[in-house]
Amino acid sequence: MKALARSVKRGRATHGVAVHPTLNPAALKEAHGVEPLPLAERSPLGKALAEKTRPLLVELQPPRGSEPTKVLEKAALLKELGVTGINVPDGARASARMGHLALGALLKARVDVPPVLHYCCRDRNIMGMQADLLGAAALGIRDLILITGDPPIVGDYPDSTAVFDIDSVGLTNIAARLNHGLDIGGNPTGGSTNFVIGVGLNPTATDLEREISRYRWKVDAGAEYAVTQPVFDIAALDRFLDQLGEDRVPILAGIWPLVSLRNAEFLNTEVPGCVVAEEVLERMAAAGDAEAQRRTGLEIAVEMIHAVNDRVEGIQVSVPFGKVAIVGALLDAVRG
Repeated sequence: MKALARSVKRGRATHGVAVHPTLNPAALKEAHGVEPLPLAERSPLGKALAEKTRPLLVELQPPRGSEPTKVLEKAALLKELGVTGINVPDGARASARMGHLALGALLKARVDVPPVLHYCCRDRNIMGMQADLLGAAALGIRDLILITGDPPIVGDYPDSTAVFDIDSVGLTNIAARLNHGLDIGGNPTGGSTNFVIGVGLNPTATDLEREISRYRWKVDAGAEYAVTQPVFDIAALDRFLDQLGEDRVPILAGIWPLVSLRNAEFLNTEVPGCVVAEEVLERMAAAGDAEAQRRTGLEIAVEMIHAVNDRVEGIQVSVPFGKVAIVGALLDAVRG
């Protein structure tokens, strides 16, 4: 609260976000752009989306230091389980960790598992974003999830400066242009980056109408799939999907296996965009000791997967505290 008060006093609590206009395919062609590969040929994730084979993504946090061995070992285990790709967050909750682009390159080179690169607008200006995305393409990284990003005030360094030249809509437009061999200014960049462009969704957003509008702007800008925040309220997800209608890009439901009541309460109060339903909190509170809470959290995750399987096109599993063994326990539900 003190950090929030200081930020408001300095006038840094809000910022203007520029959303660049999109270019439709015909306009891109007229601008002498190139065509990306068909979706199914860009990456295993693109193939799964195109062929509707229900991709499974698993999120692993980059390490806080410069030693990647433990994360790479976990990635190797997930590869053996047959995951489609490994999500690499970009400074989640405004924390300082190993760069997501560096870890993505290590996952690809050392584990031979496709990284799905989160990319946010908080830490870099437009030039830096385009440079990073071109570098990712040069490294063979094809899969993206583009997000606006958590403000610094929620993280470890509340006094740090946020850039936010654009938001996730503008960033989606940049990635789509690079797929057509053009930068944000319309300058040729050579061949297509062949990105598979994903974006974030929040089915429990306070202003649902605005969230749906932003989803549609992202699709207009070039989004090809979307990943939800962790789902703990099936009714809220159903309402959200009903409002999107049938004509939508593939959606992957976020699943977070809770490990304790404290974990559930933390997500509900401290993680922007994450809402844990009251009945879930009550079940975790009634579970008893630590082991019973862990089992209950896993049961809830399995129930969530079964409940959303018929409504979404895939699943993304977050791994709390790097406990990858949890993923194995969820696979039957994911593939069922």
